[in-house]
Amino acid sequence: MKLVFFRGKVPNFGDELNLHVWPALLPKGFLDEDEDELFVGIGSIIGDHLPARSRKFVMGSGYAGYMGLPDVHDGSWDIRFVRGPNTAKTLGIDPALSICDSAILLRAMELPAPDERVGVAFMPHYESLERGNWAEACRLAGMTLIDATEPVEKVLSQIAGARILITEAMHGAIVADALRTPWIGARPIYGGHHKKWLDWAGALGLDVRLNTLKPTSVLEYYIGRTGRGGSLGKIGRFSASPLAGIPNRIFTEQAARHLDGMSRLEPQLSADTAIREVTDRALAAVDGFVRSRVAAA
Repeated sequence: MKLVFFRGKVPNFGDELNLHVWPALLPKGFLDEDEDELFVGIGSIIGDHLPARSRKFVMGSGYAGYMGLPDVHDGSWDIRFVRGPNTAKTLGIDPALSICDSAILLRAMELPAPDERVGVAFMPHYESLERGNWAEACRLAGMTLIDATEPVEKVLSQIAGARILITEAMHGAIVADALRTPWIGARPIYGGHHKKWLDWAGALGLDVRLNTLKPTSVLEYYIGRTGRGGSLGKIGRFSASPLAGIPNRIFTEQAARHLDGMSRLEPQLSADTAIREVTDRALAAVDGFVRSRVAAA
């Protein structure tokens, strides 16, 4: 059974969590390279891009519209649980299968020690790191930049040690919430990333507040105003535009002041009872899946 998750040209914390969580929680040798069976893990990975011939086992994944909608009733899908109620409704499956994003399972694992030096931190979406100037904005705002392309262990340590995490990255919020680090949601500059936040929050009964985020560059401003992501929002395509010649310094300074103001907003956390309940349900789903596979072997 092969683990499948999104991998782009750079590592991304939310997706790379798959390599941290599943080897720790599943029996040794459970995962291999056999593509006849696919273990569909953490991330917005549900879609019609997965091979029709493969048996697909879904463990806390989400559907965000990045790919086409699959027919999960065609006999090739075995859905143990999904990220949230929006995914369940879109796929047309039992609402009871809406448990939570499986990154919640970090709560059942031994994690790196918290980095107590972090203080207030900001975690941009990994795409924003390329499109914007967030390192400089964080420096001007006097806060720590958490880089979603850094090793998982480092990011986990920083999130656990942060006093408050402002995050544009959804898995920054998911992990902060799981580790009980107060967080402030920042509405992703690219609009295509908005709805999946509501999916995750719905599983926890959380009224998530996504606060406006100011762009740090002309490119980010362009993406925010036009809604263009993908290839149209890449550095190389945008560089041909006359807008690319406008200095970014003013945008970066405004974004830094805005980040500083955001740090004074009231942070969020899901209820302790809710986080414990979904953790127990997710662990039970994984345990039940493993037991069923072992019994069938």
